[in-house]
Order: sequence, then structure tokens, then C-alpha cells
Amino acid sequence: MPAQAIKYYRFGNPLDVLSVENVPRGSPGQGEVMVRMTARPINPSDLIPIRGAYAHRISLPSVPGYEGVGIVVDAGPGVSREWIGRRVLPLRGEGTWQEYVISPAKWLVRVPSSLEDGIAAQLYINPITAWLACTEKLELQAGDTLVVNACGSSLGRLIAQLSRIAGYRLIAVTGNADNERELLRLGAAHVIHSANVSVRHTVMELTQGRGADAAIDSIGGAPGTELAFCLKPYETLLGIGLLSGRPLDGEAIRSGTSTLYKMFHLRLWNGEATERSWHDTFDHVLEMIAGGRLTLMDSVIRYPLAEFRHAVGIAETPGRAAGKVLLTD
Repeated sequence: MPAQAIKYYRFGNPLDVLSVENVPRGSPGQGEVMVRMTARPINPSDLIPIRGAYAHRISLPSVPGYEGVGIVVDAGPGVSREWIGRRVLPLRGEGTWQEYVISPAKWLVRVPSSLEDGIAAQLYINPITAWLACTEKLELQAGDTLVVNACGSSLGRLIAQLSRIAGYRLIAVTGNADNERELLRLGAAHVIHSANVSVRHTVMELTQGRGADAAIDSIGGAPGTELAFCLKPYETLLGIGLLSGRPLDGEAIRSGTSTLYKMFHLRLWNGEATERSWHDTFDHVLEMIAGGRLTLMDSVIRYPLAEFRHAVGIAETPGRAAGKVLLTD
């Protein structure tokens, strides 16, 4: 029986290169399950590869989508039939922007019944990135000062909440003044509107000239480069994204600062994480979310998979109200 899938055969503007087509449903192999997807968020990290940013490691044609939630409908050889009917995150398998996803059973994450699909679909990319960046990569301690750009994003809002949980001081940088009240409510100590002031000068004022203990850059280009000048000597700027599509000015950072620059990619952590550490990390993050200590952005609109063009258009609308756009079953 055929199933719908969103695919692209060349790189470019998502609205130009994505198309919906019928594909064979397939069947799970050794150690795999088949999951009927019920919800998938549209993240910047889903759209950036379509534009060709990582063309060297993407085989075409490809199905986009890194996360989502669904129900196990079949189990391959070597997998307990008890998985069938369970609601899970089918991760590290096929792209999620299709009706059915085949995924390795050992990486499946069970979803608590208390979490509805719109929240469950968002449990991977941003929560795990925020947790690992702040705890494992930067090893932030209570009392440390962290500066983060693009902080009005889903990821930034999670980092703000983690600052309250872990006790570090967050200086949130955002280009939208409308985000200030919400970021302060979530846990940020200060909010800088990057369109109005110098981020570097403001950070130095807020830290009495000492600079921050760490920084997280999601933008790249000039905004990311500026963060390198906001740090104490020999502290770390962690790059986790390139929303601008432009790299940092490495020469300016090397010649003008003693900042240590590191990159964090979730896919590289995936390659290093053991099955035990993978599930321990999810268990910890899920405990915080299920307990209400961490909250995710409510979905503002849901579109059926076949109406992906409308959904992508809404997700990429500049200045739209905060919230996730979901592709549903």
C-alpha cells in the first residue's frame, strides 16, 4: 500500500524543491520498527539542509524532518511485538516528513501519556541540544554568566528556563523587543535588543567589564562574531547553528580575542552517545518536561502533511507570533 512522503531531488528554496508523492510503504528490517507518524514540527534545522547547507552529506532524493511523534504499527525481526501500539519518538531513522517512518528500535523513546502530540513532537532537537550545550559542552555552574543570541527562538526559551533550574545568569540577545517580557518570565536575567544597542558594550556593562563566562551562537556571521568579544579571556563560544547562512569571522576572533570557539552538532553527539547515555539524557529531559520544570512552545497551527507548502510558508514568515507549526496525520 503506498504512503505519502515529502521529498526533494535538488537543493534550493523549500517551496520550490519540495513535493509530495506516493511511495511504497516498505517494512521494518532486523532490529527496526515502523511508525505511523502523527505530528512533526517544522524547525529551522529541517529547512536549512534543503537549501544545500550540508549538501556534502545528504544523498538525494531525501525526505526532510528530524523529529516527530507516532505510533508503532509493525516490528521487524529481533524486536519485541510489545512495541506495537506504543507512542514513540522514531529517531535516527528515516526523515519524518512522511506517513510512515522506519527507525532502529534501540533508539526509540517512549512518550509519556501526559504529553499531547504537539508537545511530544518537539522533544528532541531543541530540548536535547539545550541540555547538552549547557551541561556537557559548556559545563555551566551556578553563578556563571551566559550570553545567547537568537534567544527568542524555541531553543533560546529552553536555555532561559534551564538558567533558572541550574542557577546560571542568562543575558538573552534578541532582535525582537516583543520577546523581552517572556524571556524574563522564563528565567533570563537581562534581555538585550540587538537592533538598538551594541551587544558587546551592553554585556560589558552588565558584567562590570569582566565579560561573560560562556556564549552560545545560533546565527553566525557578524552577530556570532560579536559574541566572541563579549567573553572573559579564554572562555568558550559554542556555535550551534548558522541561521544567517554566514560563517563567523575567524580571523577577527583569532586576532582580537582569546576566545575558544567550539561547534556543537547533535548528529555528532548521536554518533558518540552510547545507547545508555542516549536514553539517560532523554529520561532526564523528559522528567523535567513532564514535571513542568521545562515547557515547550505551544503549536500555533497544524497542517496535514499534504499541505506542507502552507505550513512551511507560515513557519518562515518573518515576525510571526511565536509557536510551532506542525505537520500532522
